[in-house]
Amino acid sequence: MNLPVVRGHNEALLLDLLRAAGPVGLGRAGLAARTGLTPQAVSKITARLAAEGLVAEAGRDASTGGKPRTRLRLVPGARHAVGVHLDRDELRAVRVDLVGGVVAEWSGPLDFGAGPDVVVDAVVRAVARVSDGAEGSRRLLGVGVAAPGPLDWRGGVLGRVTGFPQWEGFPLREVLAGRLGVAVVVDKDTNAGAAAGGLSGAGGSWAGGLGGLGSLGGPGGSGVLGGRGGPGGPGAPGGPGGSGGPGGRGGSGVAGGPGGSGGPGGPGGPGGSGVLGGPGGSGGPGGPAGESGGPRGGGPGLDGPGAGSAVYLHVGTGLGAGLWLDGAVYRGPRSGAGEFGHQVLLLDGPRCRCGGRGCLEVLCLEAVARGDLARAARVLGEGAANLVALLDVDRVLLGGRVVAGAPEVFVRGVREVLAARALTADPPVVGLAPAGVAEGAAELVLAPVFGGG
Repeated sequence: MNLPVVRGHNEALLLDLLRAAGPVGLGRAGLAARTGLTPQAVSKITARLAAEGLVAEAGRDASTGGKPRTRLRLVPGARHAVGVHLDRDELRAVRVDLVGGVVAEWSGPLDFGAGPDVVVDAVVRAVARVSDGAEGSRRLLGVGVAAPGPLDWRGGVLGRVTGFPQWEGFPLREVLAGRLGVAVVVDKDTNAGAAAGGLSGAGGSWAGGLGGLGSLGGPGGSGVLGGRGGPGGPGAPGGPGGSGGPGGRGGSGVAGGPGGSGGPGGPGGPGGSGVLGGPGGSGGPGGPAGESGGPRGGGPGLDGPGAGSAVYLHVGTGLGAGLWLDGAVYRGPRSGAGEFGHQVLLLDGPRCRCGGRGCLEVLCLEAVARGDLARAARVLGEGAANLVALLDVDRVLLGGRVVAGAPEVFVRGVREVLAARALTADPPVVGLAPAGVAEGAAELVLAPVFGGG
């Protein structure tokens, strides 16, 4: 038996549960019951985590005749991760805590075509800007970098990035790790965007990872795509969803669905309002903050094998997709999966930068350039409908700077096309990714701490 691996696995189990429990925390007995570990093992592990500053006391339960039980909570600021998004013309960096809260951010112009030396220098400067000096360096778990184009994910070596041949074969992870002196994870920007949408399952606070799952934006402690307990994020749109997780608080319906209500396990929070005219949700019941907490939100969660499928569609300087299939990010054997912007929608159409004609990307971005966002949303919807018909996914999340400029237009346009072209009785839910690609890049660093990867 590999004891260090077992120890790391058990620590990750407890940290994941404490992350999900939020500031209310959990007692040692509850942790033992949920993990199957012995109370003695839980005590030893939590003592070690407390010595490392990762865990602290969260108060005591009311006495039932014996000694009141101490509850433990995760200390969000004990460790940080930095996420960097390399776009073709912009760099954005964020530093997040263990629950995904952004504690520092910076953005500035970038010329990705200037080549590796210039871009690496820019990343090093950006990480320094969002880091917290020497003390912050000691708490830094690592840096996640989201890059355009296909790459060897684990090796961090870029493949052929369309329009930037000088990047092919560049060992970005190795070079950055040497310059920064910390662990570096490199992935495609669309895969990081999927992580920002909560698809990786570890779920930071931006992803509703601390909120119960509102399956269709209905009553639930409305985390967008999974997670458990704590304050909910914005609910995904549509009809009624599942119930909130422990300690859940009502979220808001993204596009017309009712806001979520608080789940059992903690005080019920106020209901959110529907962003696009859907009715506001009601406050959830103030259930007791018991050891067992409340159930995980209804509807299919997205945090385990076979737990569901979704796509993240990114519209920025280009178009791409992050794929979550059967409980895991799907990258493809050459990390080329998700280049959905280069599907041909119009034979002999306008020339695309990839060399083809009539690609989804060029048609969508031409409409954006004309200011016809409704048309751009419809084009995006047609491409999304092809992807949905091919993969039969449960959810479609939208993100990127173009979508951020007119979120209602894009959510409505994509939803209408998917409804019109649906091959099943229940078309996928369409909603907004609740954070950016840089946050998702940081999540790629945080995920292993909580048992993801």
